[in-house]
Amino acid sequence: MTAPSLALTLLPGRYAVAQLPAGAALPAWWPTGGMRHASWADDELSLVCEEQHVPEDVRCQRGWRMFKLQGPFDFALTGILKAVLDPLAAGGVGIFALSTYDTDYVLVQAHQLEQAVSALLGAGHHLRP
Repeated sequence: MTAPSLALTLLPGRYAVAQLPAGAALPAWWPTGGMRHASWADDELSLVCEEQHVPEDVRCQRGWRMFKLQGPFDFALTGILKAVLDPLAAGGVGIFALSTYDTDYVLVQAHQLEQAVSALLGAGHHLRP
């Protein structure tokens, strides 16, 4: 099976991945616009948003850059996210991935952005401006 060639957009700004306690509600600092993602699990609430919104005293990892895979993708398609993650893994780039109904997003640390772009272009993907 040949991996698909995908179009990706590098979103502006830097993002943070934050963690709040299980059962927590969205905090007052939670942004009302821009790309943001919340995931509740039995043991935590994970939040992704532009890093300037996250207070210094919140447990988080800052300095992420975000790629949007240009969807929408039919749920029957296979290997979409894998086609992006495999070259990043081969290039030694760590990731944080999340999905929405229509598409996927892959975050890489800003200090590895050049490596990530090189790996993605080398795998035949295209970056949109």
